[in-house]
Amino acid sequence: MALSLSRISRTRLVVTAAATAVLAVGAPAAYASLDTESHATKTAATSTVSRGTAYTETRLLFGTERPDGGPDVTDKQFMAFIDDEVTPSFPDGLTVQDGRGQWRDSNGKIERERSYELILLYPTPQAHKRDAQIEEIRTDYIKEYGQDSVARLDDRVRVDF
Repeated sequence: MALSLSRISRTRLVVTAAATAVLAVGAPAAYASLDTESHATKTAATSTVSRGTAYTETRLLFGTERPDGGPDVTDKQFMAFIDDEVTPSFPDGLTVQDGRGQWRDSNGKIERERSYELILLYPTPQAHKRDAQIEEIRTDYIKEYGQDSVARLDDRVRVDF
């Protein structure tokens, strides 16, 4: 009986050692294939993204209703603002889109209004210089049209013209 237990124990030990060796050898291969797939995916993503030049995209959202109850900002007034206040700082181009916005006021009421979205693109190395110009645009609109705020969104993008 002692002999058969000893053989069973040795057999288990050999089988366990063999299984451990297979797992140990197979694991690096599995991880290597995962790394290869991940590297291929990263390479494909990088090659797609590497086209173009690094730019910063700034979007400004302008409301048209005046909190003090005054008349809404008209298309003519807004385009004059773009011509006078924005174009001198961004003469290479910009985009203006009409919109419909909504937001919750301080009393919890949903407010809806006609709005404009201004899209500005500029080389990322100019971001520091452009920041001051954009903040001036926001401040001027708030003052001129009695607004509570002008929303600003910034994102890094790659641009190819």
